Parts: sequence; structure tokens; C-alpha cells
Amino acid sequence: MRIDIITVVPELLKSPFEASILKRAIDAGHVEVYVHNLRDYATDNYKSVDDYQYGGGAGMVMLIEPIDACISKLKSERSYSEIIYMTPDGETFDQKMANSLSLKENIIILCGHYKGVDQRVRDSLITKEISIGDFVLSGGELGAAVVCDAIIRLIPGVLGNETSALTDSFQDGLLAPPIYTRPREYKGMHVPELLFSGNFPKIEKWREDEAYKRTQRLRPDLLEE
Repeated sequence: MRIDIITVVPELLKSPFEASILKRAIDAGHVEVYVHNLRDYATDNYKSVDDYQYGGGAGMVMLIEPIDACISKLKSERSYSEIIYMTPDGETFDQKMANSLSLKENIIILCGHYKGVDQRVRDSLITKEISIGDFVLSGGELGAAVVCDAIIRLIPGVLGNETSALTDSFQDGLLAPPIYTRPREYKGMHVPELLFSGNFPKIEKWREDEAYKRTQRLRPDLLEE
């Protein structure tokens, strides 16, 4: 998979891809991530990428010209499955969407900034709009990093144990069950005895029941879906 991220503040996207699982995935060749500075595609000497909005109102708007130039250059070099725009009014990102995007070959992620982008960008260049929640950030960079993390970890070979991602919360519509590790007893708190029984069918049934109970308690809306 190749991910191209378009931004006006590329510095915000350095650290997420220079550590932990994402860095290992890149180093191992499971994914390529490229960050493009939108100012490199500006058409004036001031490297302007925004202007005042027509009709008046507060907030600057990202210009269509540099965005179109950057996306057009990338599309001239390869085909893309999705061209994503990170925006608060996009479709809410979830595990189902992460699973779907992890199967794509090449994607572009455009990070919104200022008041947003000229509507013509959304009408003519974007294939998918994503929000990571009902709140507003200073820009789409942090949201893009969240999306990348969620989809890259699903790519085969990225996680050490291929089944690990399959047991994450939301993969089967439920929250994950409780998990335990050493020590067996700590300050009077004990690990359930069943987990030491070696009876794996019963352990699996216990995990399923606990996942359901946790979901019912914390996220009953998932059961309604």
C-alpha cells in the first residue's frame, strides 16, 4: 500500500511515522507513506494556499489550484483507489471503514486547514470524506495520522501475530473482553481461574460472554446496530 498525504504543515506528520509499529511497517516495506507540502504547488511567490472566502465571513479558505496541481501530479504517476478529504462533516471513521481502506492499493489523504477547502475541490477531486469525530481540530493532520495508524496495522505482516487485529474491539461489533497477564495475584486482585484451565473452548466462550456484557454496559448502541 502507498499513502500520499497532502498538508500545509508537514511537520505535524513526522513523528507518527518515525516510531513504533508504523515505522516498522514502513521499514519492512509493507507500506509507503509520503507527505507532500501543499505550498510546493502554490502559484505565487508568497506560496499562498488560502484566500478570503467569497461573500464575506470569518476564516480563510484553501485554494483549489495548488490542491488540483498536487493531486493531478500524483494521479499522473499511478492510479488511486481513494482520494480522501479529512473534514469534521465527513463520514465518521470506524473499524469497518479501516478494514475496507486497508485493502486498497494506493490512497491520497488531503488534510483540511483554515476554514476548509474550496467546495469545488470536494465536488470534483475527492472520492471520500472522513471525520474522526464530532469535534473540530486545527487541521486534518492529526486525523490523517489516526486513519493511517488504524489501517496500516491491519495490513498483513505488520503485526507480529496476524490474529491480534481480528480480536480488537469493534471487529465483530463488540468491545474486546477483559485481558490479564502476570502476576496471577496482585494486592488481593486475582485473575479468573478459568484462564489457567487449559480448556480453550470454555475460555473462548467466557471471552465471548464478557465481550457481550462489556458492550452491553459501555456501548449498548453497538448491539442495536
